[in-house]
Amino acid sequence: MSTSQATHQDAELILKLYDLRREPVMREARNFVVGFAPKSVDEILALTNAFGSKENAYLRQVYGYWEMAATLVVHGTLNALLVYDTCQEMYFAYGKIQPFLEEFRRKSGMPDFLSNLQKVVEGSAEGRERLARVQKRQAEMAAAAVRQHA
Repeated sequence: MSTSQATHQDAELILKLYDLRREPVMREARNFVVGFAPKSVDEILALTNAFGSKENAYLRQVYGYWEMAATLVVHGTLNALLVYDTCQEMYFAYGKIQPFLEEFRRKSGMPDFLSNLQKVVEGSAEGRERLARVQKRQAEMAAAAVRQHA
């Protein structure tokens, strides 16, 4: 992870990214992703192939947003440490699909799908540790939901 000092431009971009996350349709999309808990790559494929559905649009909006933000980091436009400190939701969203990502890429024919997001999240020891913590918490939340509905 880059140790360069964040600039005022980095801060402005982070605030702009925050503002974009507050847009009403984006809030709906983010709420959908919070509840999205795929158990297989086939669930993700079904949703990505459900063109015209609200859920497909939500998935594309949220993951496209985080891929765009990660691309800014990968290309040096946005400070990686500042993103790490302010964009925890990126790790949450990525953690949901990461176990299925390689298989999804193969089956969908999209070998670069979320490649910059993967670089940012998994590109440092800190990022991999956060991802592991997030996925552990997601598993606990899923188990609690199962117990609650049983």
